[in-house]
Amino acid sequence: MNRWKSVCVVVLTFALIFSLLPVNGLALEKGKSTLVIIHYKEDKTSEKDWNLWLWANGPDYFPNKAHAFNGEDAYGKIAAYEFPVDQPEKIGLIVRDDNWNKDAGSENDRFITKDMIKDGVAEVWIASGSKDVSPVNPTGGADVESIKTNVHYYRYDNDYEKFGVWAWPNEADGQRFEFNQQDAFGAVATVSLANATKQRLVGIIPHIEGWSEKDGADRFFYAGAKDIWLIEGDQTIYYGKPEIDRTPKITSFLADDFKKMTLKTNAPVSADDIANFSFTGLVNPVVTQLDAKTLEVTVSSDIDLAKVVTVTHPVFGEGVLEAGQVLRSDAFDQKYAYDGKLGVTYKKSKTTFRLWAPTAQAVELELYKLPKQAAATTKDITQEIEMERGDRGVFTVTVKGDLDGTGYTYEVKHAKDTTRAVDPYATAVAVNGDQGVVVDLKETDPKRWTKSKMPLKQATDAIIYETHVRDLSMFDVTGSGYDSGIKQKGKYLGVVERGTRLMKDGKKTKTKTGLDHLKELGITHVQFIPVYDFNTASVDETNPLKSYNWGYDPKNYNAPEGSYATNPYDPKVRITEMKQMIQGLHDNGLRAVMDVVYNHMFDAKASNLDKIVPGYYYRYTEGGDLANGTGVGNDTASERQMMHKLIVDSVGYWAKEYHWDGFRFDLMGIHDVKTMNAVKKTTTKIDPSILVFGEGWSLNTPLPETEKANQTNAKQMPGVAHFNDNLRDALKGSVFEDTDAGFINGKTGLETRIKRGIVGEIAYNKDITGFAVEPNQTITYVEAHDNHTLWDKLNLTNPNDTDATKTKMHRLASSILLTSQGTTFIHAGQDFMRTKGGDHNSYKSPDSVNQLDWKRKMDRQQDVDYMKGLIEVRKANPALHLGSAKDIRRYLTFIDTTEQVVAYELSEDAPHQKAELFVVHNAKRAAVELTLPKGKWKLIVDGKTAGTKTLRNVSGSITVDPLSSFVLKK
Repeated sequence: MNRWKSVCVVVLTFALIFSLLPVNGLALEKGKSTLVIIHYKEDKTSEKDWNLWLWANGPDYFPNKAHAFNGEDAYGKIAAYEFPVDQPEKIGLIVRDDNWNKDAGSENDRFITKDMIKDGVAEVWIASGSKDVSPVNPTGGADVESIKTNVHYYRYDNDYEKFGVWAWPNEADGQRFEFNQQDAFGAVATVSLANATKQRLVGIIPHIEGWSEKDGADRFFYAGAKDIWLIEGDQTIYYGKPEIDRTPKITSFLADDFKKMTLKTNAPVSADDIANFSFTGLVNPVVTQLDAKTLEVTVSSDIDLAKVVTVTHPVFGEGVLEAGQVLRSDAFDQKYAYDGKLGVTYKKSKTTFRLWAPTAQAVELELYKLPKQAAATTKDITQEIEMERGDRGVFTVTVKGDLDGTGYTYEVKHAKDTTRAVDPYATAVAVNGDQGVVVDLKETDPKRWTKSKMPLKQATDAIIYETHVRDLSMFDVTGSGYDSGIKQKGKYLGVVERGTRLMKDGKKTKTKTGLDHLKELGITHVQFIPVYDFNTASVDETNPLKSYNWGYDPKNYNAPEGSYATNPYDPKVRITEMKQMIQGLHDNGLRAVMDVVYNHMFDAKASNLDKIVPGYYYRYTEGGDLANGTGVGNDTASERQMMHKLIVDSVGYWAKEYHWDGFRFDLMGIHDVKTMNAVKKTTTKIDPSILVFGEGWSLNTPLPETEKANQTNAKQMPGVAHFNDNLRDALKGSVFEDTDAGFINGKTGLETRIKRGIVGEIAYNKDITGFAVEPNQTITYVEAHDNHTLWDKLNLTNPNDTDATKTKMHRLASSILLTSQGTTFIHAGQDFMRTKGGDHNSYKSPDSVNQLDWKRKMDRQQDVDYMKGLIEVRKANPALHLGSAKDIRRYLTFIDTTEQVVAYELSEDAPHQKAELFVVHNAKRAAVELTLPKGKWKLIVDGKTAGTKTLRNVSGSITVDPLSSFVLKK
């Protein structure tokens, strides 16, 4: 998320807002910054003009400069600044004056340590005379309770008559403030707001009253700032007065379609000025003025986007035409979309390179000799070869000779600049993914590499277990003597080590770990949190254990992540070892599911996609900003033919080359229905049993509602499954509210929602109906990598209950999952009641938080056995995972019960079912007695024990224990 998921979108959006706030005078890249807020109590007898000297990580790293205190509260002075450093190890600070006199307490440098930085914010309190740095207000004072900030605003035309600012405490109501003062900078408005919610951020947007015009997107500033400075057309929040280039100039020249362009200036254009604009590369352009600073330029014949078009003016200077909205038009796809093979075609005698770059003026292929144990640089380039532009903007070149192991990049020349990019279709990459690599893929196949498929009769037969390559093996608690027993910790190969056991002081215990644990449970599929090549800023492949990340920040879609390989410098090793992992799972009767994140890139503007065809692969708002339905700064545009093609081609490649058995789509609701159907069609041709499912959340992205691949449109996507957030929240309470409870932990009135989950969200009757047409469209779950684990959620909702009571609740939730229709999904460690110590968003938390605690498994082996028994019951009774809605309606019958109890029968006439089942879920804290259908029954699940063995024989009626599920077989 970091990425990111329905809850991740909410949880991470607040953190990522900070990453969009700028350094004084520097616009930041998303997700690479830390907001630093220093509260300073000065010695009132001092006459010094103190400022703050700040740096991150090392004294020479960034930015080694002074910052003024720009705010004040009851505690003292405040300095608020944004550092373009993500996850700094430490931040140094010195209070001093311009002559380097230090305040008392700064004789030794003070530091903000990593543990003080939460969700991208480093807020601390310091005092003159003390060297202490506290992340908590030492006086216990309140947060910012009121806001009073002078907003200085500059417009190039100096016309502020109709403008004001709309401001609001983050997530609260706002109001308009007028520019009623002038200063040397521009106009000034004083924003004065009550801040009842004590939010740290204030939203602000300059606009004309009535909202006929607004200046950019929402901006956010620190609530304690006394003054901020804004510049027209600049999203930066300045905390110090910036210098402005007030020279008249052309600010943008963009092609809206193939015959119309928009030219904007930073100052008004007079009627006389219009005649002085001259153009090169256009035939008979017609210029029309739309407003004071906007001109429309039209031509009668199509613009050639591959050629440089310029505009010049004696006053406003020069501008270069760039592709704008035309990139997002159907006409652009009709003219340039390419249906052939892209990327590298390797043969020992020659290699052909193909790159789609229709708006580029030229492309040059750069070949590298890759160092064996270092990252390549431009010094390692051995050849630069001009590529030939062909049909539909595809650049091609064939290089003779055996290029196996050769690195490559593309130098792409655009109208205004030249960039270096990695091939979006690269199937192998160098360390940290900064070069594509030509490889003979046949040589990456492991010694044992079977092509035989692992057929699955129907999707509802699957029981998916979600894990992270690293989490599975890393357990090694210093000083405790306990260890996972897995040698290849954090590696693909560690996933498939056989015979591993929890180690205690170097000796094996009986507790199975890793692969043996997966087999012990009886699951059918192992789903891995992202294993494609993700952003270096998250995990550096040259030092993979230095930091941790889930990996929801894609860099290269078609190559494996190198931090999980034993040698990230050898491009073939990561490929071979991923294949070995998949083969190892297959050899042990387990299938592999890949978590794919095509909905966004780690940084839109820095991505290879945007470097090659700027502005094409992403969605934009009407105002020209990147869409942000994902909550992480950008949304890819799957409805555009070449993004659609990239997604479908990529999934097909992973399925064929690596034999993946399923694909879990992160934030699937960002994509369009057509793309998801194409993915399903492609995987079905390869292997009909490949699972395709994802997060079908309804997300705010500029795509027609009827085209979004979300739950609402599930009927348009047969065979594509959606996570069932209804059942998730009905079971344990809302993931957005920590203390909200659900069916298992005390909330009443949820029986109908639980029944919806039990029937797999199909239209069961007029009262029980959900989003699914068929049960294979539903992923039934209660916890995943996102949000609190179920155990941690129970600690929040039921803090006064004993561990024994919470264990019953936890088992009750798992029992409902394993006896519900649809496809079952289990989070790794859910079987031994995994805890992350309350960390609800551990996407970059250390191994100590994320690793699977095999000691906890040993201590809770009875809980593991219970989950194992539930899985055994599910697999032995086909009526629990029926393949059609028709069969569910026919063979599943609910029984009338009291509140907080749900009971139902499953007929022995159901396909392949050999005996009738009776299931009861009692969420009461008291036992309940139910009358059984006629006949003799065998109790096989009773909340304490689960499995296919008879616990006792029952007839007539049964007393169901509090907070328990009972399953009986006739």
